[in-house]
Amino acid sequence: MAAAASSSSLHFASPAHTYSSLRTSKQQNTSLSIFHGSQIRSLRLTSACATSVEASSAVVAESAPASNDIPIEKRFAAFPTVLDINQIREILPHRFPFLLVDRVVEITPGVSAVAIKNVTINDNFFPGHFPERPIMPGVLMVEAMAQVGGIVMLQPEVGGSKDNFFFAGIDKVRFRKPVIAGDTLVMRMNLVKLQKRFGIAKMEGKAYVGGEVVCEGEFLMAMGSE
Repeated sequence: MAAAASSSSLHFASPAHTYSSLRTSKQQNTSLSIFHGSQIRSLRLTSACATSVEASSAVVAESAPASNDIPIEKRFAAFPTVLDINQIREILPHRFPFLLVDRVVEITPGVSAVAIKNVTINDNFFPGHFPERPIMPGVLMVEAMAQVGGIVMLQPEVGGSKDNFFFAGIDKVRFRKPVIAGDTLVMRMNLVKLQKRFGIAKMEGKAYVGGEVVCEGEFLMAMGSE
């Protein structure tokens, strides 16, 4: 009898409790329906945005040519020209075969300069250095860098003159890599100290090929009379 009573009491719930349970269930179903609806709309919006982004990316990809589509001769810009060879000849007293600067690409008079020397197999030193392996002599790299230093100092703003400007000394020179025919030697010279009283300029220089240092050192320039 106790079991039957228990079963009966479980089977016949009160009307108020039943109504409350149904109402809670409907509220949960309604909230779930609203949640799922908003989630679906959100997913649709996200999908639409993703499709729009993909379409935009496709348009950009189509409009921007791939690097492989650009001929190699058009991929690399030339060095700028601040001073061309004719202007360099007006500054430096050197002439063939010892003018070793082809173009100045940057200059701040009395401070620094960047210049290039195009190394070609037609340079007159290659037949002897060396016949089977053409390498630019290190002393000529140093000379080229000193000429760039001369361009820095032989400016009206500095008061230098090519009639009394000389290469006075070098220190801590290091040759890091060989320079061969076909290379472009990029040289930077910076003024470190200027002693006007004694006419001495101390400079630091580095030469590069393909962004790698091939030569570096310290230079002394004399701005005195012979």
